[in-house]
Amino acid sequence: MRKKLIALAIAMSGLTVAWAAGPTGFYDALRGHTPILEEPQPPPLGNPENKDIKRGRTYAMQLPTIPHKTDNYQIDLNANKCMLCHSRIQAAESQAPPVSVSHYMDRDGNFLAEISPRRYFCEQCHVVQMEAKPLVESTFEDVDVILKREQAKQKPQKK
Repeated sequence: MRKKLIALAIAMSGLTVAWAAGPTGFYDALRGHTPILEEPQPPPLGNPENKDIKRGRTYAMQLPTIPHKTDNYQIDLNANKCMLCHSRIQAAESQAPPVSVSHYMDRDGNFLAEISPRRYFCEQCHVVQMEAKPLVESTFEDVDVILKREQAKQKPQKK
């Protein structure tokens, strides 16, 4: 009985692959209709802003976005170009916001003299701002805005 079930499962998986393959060969949802042995053409990149204007956050706990182009920035084991402006020492001179103190902590909460290896690759978390229409309208309000509005409602009005 077990052998029959295994044979049936193998036959069904073969039929599923044949059905998904279609007339052009195997089909993968991530690759589209590009054949397996060919490299797909990547989609064009967006148009990054280069205004150096800090953008507000659109949801709670959102990481800051990068307000300038980072094309050809060297970020590897030997160098991190972001730190030329954003390190604690250079931030005052460059007028760039320094990276958070959390970036100088190891996973045990100990402070380090240099940026933590786990926070070294900036674009792993931070993205370049793009000039793009939002896909969904955001009505996000920062908690500070909400608290100020509530405090204003609760203040007694003077006559």
